[in-house]
Amino acid sequence: MSLDTWRSVLLGRAADEVVTRALVRDVELPGGAGTLALITLDNGFDHTRPNTFGPHGLLALNGALDGIATRTDVAAVAVTGKPFIFGVGADLDGAAALATREEAEAVAALGHHVLRRLGELGVPSFAFVNGAAMGGGLEVALHCDYRTISSGVTAVALPECFLGLVPGWGGTQLLPRLIGPERAIKLIIENPLSQNRMTDGAGAHALGVADALFEPADFLEESLRWAARVLRGEVTVTREDHTAADWSPVLEQARALVDLKLRGASPAPYRALDLIALARTAGRDEGFAAEDAALADLLMGDELRAGIYSFNLVQRRAKRPAGAPDAALARKVSKVGVVGAGLMASQLALLFARRLEVPVVLTDLDEARLAKGVGYVHDEVDRLLAKGRISGDQASRLKGLVTGSLSKDAFADADFVIEAVFEDLGVKQKVFAEVEAVVSAECVLATNTSSLPVTAMAAGLRHPGRVVGFHFFNPVAVLPLLEIVKGAATDDATLATAFAVGKALKKSSVLVKDAPAFVVNRLLTRFMGEVIAAVDEGTPLAVADHALDGLGLPMTPFTLLQLVGPAVSLHVAETLHTAFPDRYGVSANLAALVAAGKPGVYGADFGIDPEAEAIFGGGGSPSSAEKVRDRALSALAAEIKIMLDEGVVSAAQDIDLCMILGAGWPFHLGGVTPYLDRTGVAERVNGARFLPRGTASVPA
Repeated sequence: MSLDTWRSVLLGRAADEVVTRALVRDVELPGGAGTLALITLDNGFDHTRPNTFGPHGLLALNGALDGIATRTDVAAVAVTGKPFIFGVGADLDGAAALATREEAEAVAALGHHVLRRLGELGVPSFAFVNGAAMGGGLEVALHCDYRTISSGVTAVALPECFLGLVPGWGGTQLLPRLIGPERAIKLIIENPLSQNRMTDGAGAHALGVADALFEPADFLEESLRWAARVLRGEVTVTREDHTAADWSPVLEQARALVDLKLRGASPAPYRALDLIALARTAGRDEGFAAEDAALADLLMGDELRAGIYSFNLVQRRAKRPAGAPDAALARKVSKVGVVGAGLMASQLALLFARRLEVPVVLTDLDEARLAKGVGYVHDEVDRLLAKGRISGDQASRLKGLVTGSLSKDAFADADFVIEAVFEDLGVKQKVFAEVEAVVSAECVLATNTSSLPVTAMAAGLRHPGRVVGFHFFNPVAVLPLLEIVKGAATDDATLATAFAVGKALKKSSVLVKDAPAFVVNRLLTRFMGEVIAAVDEGTPLAVADHALDGLGLPMTPFTLLQLVGPAVSLHVAETLHTAFPDRYGVSANLAALVAAGKPGVYGADFGIDPEAEAIFGGGGSPSSAEKVRDRALSALAAEIKIMLDEGVVSAAQDIDLCMILGAGWPFHLGGVTPYLDRTGVAERVNGARFLPRGTASVPA
């Protein structure tokens, strides 16, 4: 296609694009190295509105390169970004608006046409990566001959597979040749499939993505000096020929990893692997054309729109929680108390100390438990230090912040006390009564209960309005969801403080009504209950456990049971059975598994434990995998409808956000409600969709 064709096909679709401009200025390099044309990518907003690339932005960069290409006085060209942001890729809203495959292939081809010019100008090109570089932004840098990066950069990634796409502007072809297939697969596939993990500036330099690493304070000046030294021949950057080796073992291992994680549910990582394999032998024209075709196919799929829906939930709705009170009502938290010193309590203590940087005191019943809890925190701090994630001074400070006490009197000056004791209502009520006797009237009392009623916990207190649910998910440091539960008496100041603390902890908070098991545990228990019931009726364990493999869930139902623990699962099932006996059963076989002391249905060899299989055996009405899957999804659809009718959350989007962040519902499926809409389950079970057609970024 020609530029005129691209303009005619695409620009009408990009009327609302926030255009990233390419601003050019000349810089005289030191030591007589010549004139460098420095392109700064800037969309005119601050760092909260990152640089993205739609058709207008790509054509703006192309125009800047046109101007540079005609000059004879330029020794080199460089690209950098606005403060804190280099570039974060394609305009996703614009991508979702593409209506035809022709448009999708046009935007892919236009990206290649423009970005490849950075490496084909006839003079050396440099990328000075001063801030976040993700997706197409990182691909801009990859097309340059040389790259410097700031040690202050916190986000370097190719997240496309996370969204149901592939790096489509050169990433799958250039990166494997630059750093080798194994490291490229880490950035292109492994990190996106691991909760969209990102690396930082130092990590990108260590991987070989960047040639030089400089401190942020004088990053541009040092990058210009380094570029001058490269041009004068004082610095030589050598490149290894990674194509000389056999890539087959690495690719086979990566494909096995993708199979393990997704079981074929998402096409994007498989397309990415095919493209990476092609990079070993293909020239640029062939490789870029293959990327165009893959990107066009994926841009037209439901998976992208589902991924964008998920992305918008996590990036937008999670940052403006529905129903949260005015933040100005929040009280200052200068000390935190944690009741209990077990594993969950110790994880909470470390999180509060790291994020809030305030004193945290744990209490427990005896010195041994207390020493173990504080010791856990100190050991974790030492691990962070060994990994280079904190400095020695930070490690010492964190250890000093976390202490233990056998007396709750240590909470006297605390502003926020959270309990993480045994999941029993009477125990928690007793704990809160003891804490209330020593803390101020303004101190927030938070419960990490996973299923018990917050209102009942507060009922006997002098100040019940100070009690709020603060439900974390395990492991605390990893899972981003925080269910904030408003009891019947919870006042706005307490609720505002809870949201402020959640934000400071870097968690995504969702306001939840005080209803049995709240959101995630209620839905997972209903879902698991149907799978377990199918086994109770005679379906083989292996058939039921793999019936939902096609969804690409992070783990199978019985693997989840093993992770959570049968005793915990049984307790939650019993709680929900008491509340909703018509929908939640209590499996006698699960109870027998707990009584037998089994950790789950799998043995140490990852095979099904014959004793566990014997416990579950005996039913006479086996189901097929398809029937188990339909049964579980139908139950989810029915329960979500009931929860929305009850007002457990404000909207279906909050259900989706909870399931994505707390249960690992796959990004590529979108939220659970769009998935149930798209597959027709919602209409079949409830008579209506959860979300109207035409909702932004929701697949039809």
